[in-house]
Amino acid sequence: MCVETDEGWELMSQEEMEELSGERIVLHNADCYETLKGLADNSIDAIITDPPYDINFMGKSWDKKSLITNVDFWKECLRVLKHGGHLLAFGHSRTSHRMVSAVEDAGFEIRDTIMWIYGSGFPKSHNVGNKDKDWEGWGSALKPAHEPIVLTRKPLEGTMVSNVRKWGVGALNIDATRIGHNEDFSKIKGRSVIINSGCPEGHSEESESFQKAKEKLQNLGRWTANVILDEEAGKELGEASRFFYCPKVNKKERNAGVSKNEHPTVKPIALMEYLIKLVTREGATVFDPFMGSGSTGMAAKTLHRNFIGCEKEKDYFEIAKARIENWE
Repeated sequence: MCVETDEGWELMSQEEMEELSGERIVLHNADCYETLKGLADNSIDAIITDPPYDINFMGKSWDKKSLITNVDFWKECLRVLKHGGHLLAFGHSRTSHRMVSAVEDAGFEIRDTIMWIYGSGFPKSHNVGNKDKDWEGWGSALKPAHEPIVLTRKPLEGTMVSNVRKWGVGALNIDATRIGHNEDFSKIKGRSVIINSGCPEGHSEESESFQKAKEKLQNLGRWTANVILDEEAGKELGEASRFFYCPKVNKKERNAGVSKNEHPTVKPIALMEYLIKLVTREGATVFDPFMGSGSTGMAAKTLHRNFIGCEKEKDYFEIAKARIENWE
């Protein structure tokens, strides 16, 4: 699969897009608003993106005055999506409501919200006790532990059945994204990926193996009111998993294809694959207007989708390009 840059990009119609069959990746080092204006009406199957959150994250200039509250920007996203096409956009716990309001005002239907839960968020709390000992242990913020992903859809043209027949989008691929037992979780890489709502099937809480796992996890600080198992303990107990818990990326995945990935908000490839499978079929075209370091493109490449990615920051664009090109 060839990775192209915007120098060779030409405006393609919806029919031409459909003929690509998952064989094209085009990356733009440009302002996403301008890239959107160059895309044809009804040419994109899905937009899956992690936009800036408007929280002045780490003082980064790209996280100030972003487009997430700009209704006209989301109207452009609506225009390029096929009828019934889905938009999935990550948000921040403090500012996602503003983004969702703008998306809805642009004409999208708000269908649902997916929660990405993780356990390794960067604490930003200031200890008030450093200034006043009477307030020792009191702070200014919770440790980040989740990000909402709004699931929205461009209105259908006619019925659900007629829309999916004509446009190839509009429904959710429920069967392909079910979370089942061990075989599903064997594909998900990372630490502490297995969560059970109770004791694993076939094991009582009094069993020796269960108690050993509990003691181990307590020592690691991973035990909660529910049973949280890491991969090793999960294999030992033969767990029955019920949730897709996807941790933040490890160093190996972060730097895949590059010597160093300095982007601060890299998304897990397994998570992006899950979202892509949820709303598109093989051969579809996925657009990410805020490509960052390229995780959406890497997932699209694995799943044989066409991908159009846009990243304004030159350094991040080069990282994304290298990661996508070298991803197997």
